[in-house]
Amino acid sequence: MQKERILRVLPKGVRALLEKEALRYAKLQEIRLRTDKPLLLIYGGEERIIRNQRDGPYIVTREDIREMLEYVSNYSLYAYEQEMRQGFITIEGGHRVGMAGQAIVEDGRVRNLRYISSVNLRMSHEVTGCADQIFPYIIDGQRVCNTLVVSPPRCGKTTLLRDMIRQISDGNRWTRGMTVGVVDERSEIGGCYMGAAQNQLGIRTDILDCCPKAEGMMMLIRSMGPEVIAVDEIGTTEDVHAVEYAMHCGCRMLATVHADSMEELRRKPLLDQMVAKKQFERYILLGCQDHAGQVEGVFDSRGSLLYSEAERMTG
Repeated sequence: MQKERILRVLPKGVRALLEKEALRYAKLQEIRLRTDKPLLLIYGGEERIIRNQRDGPYIVTREDIREMLEYVSNYSLYAYEQEMRQGFITIEGGHRVGMAGQAIVEDGRVRNLRYISSVNLRMSHEVTGCADQIFPYIIDGQRVCNTLVVSPPRCGKTTLLRDMIRQISDGNRWTRGMTVGVVDERSEIGGCYMGAAQNQLGIRTDILDCCPKAEGMMMLIRSMGPEVIAVDEIGTTEDVHAVEYAMHCGCRMLATVHADSMEELRRKPLLDQMVAKKQFERYILLGCQDHAGQVEGVFDSRGSLLYSEAERMTG
């Protein structure tokens, strides 16, 4: 099913090339099309250039971009103006089609895109159970610890967050099921398509799709009474203030941030103060040296190591 959903939005020429490749679609992360540039895949964490029948790189054309946009938008880009102003359209299956081109700006805000020259089809992957190993360390007597997932790009932070949400919402051996509110600003957690989440987020989860994180957290607290709030990629002043407000309201927080290490996290403006004040009780540091989603360490609020995947494998 995933393979068919991906192939049917690709230009026919690109589709024919990929059908000849011996691809495992579970390992496919991105398909990048740039006008007059080689067709690129991110596959198993590595970049691959796709070649045509003449043994040279396949060069993406303007016609390829135009054809793909027609498939993605069901031949009506105008109907997706709201999504395009954020730079992407979510398709069935929760996969995200990012776009770059000339921005149409009105009153200092992006209204739409035109002359699109780059398209990035980013696959949505669910790994059910990938959070199992960290649950004993983020639950304290049936209480979810305020947890920040720290990860470089493409190391599985959103995939891990998604499974944490699902298990907390449904309940598992470590915790009862809880009401979870998700603010999915970039449609990556739930992968909503026509308003319905394509990914499994649990039976007690309420999701605000394509909503700014700070505003969405306030809305959920006022309207849905979440016990836990989850957001992806915090970093702005507004995000940090909203996270602090949610914590003061008694909500437990699950969040992610880009950083290569705990040391880099401590140097990040705004977040350095949250670390110093010990507002997050747990930090999960991910890497991808051996595989995506590798847990380099689970740390407490003081930075003490509680668990690492490497120690478990060698212990």
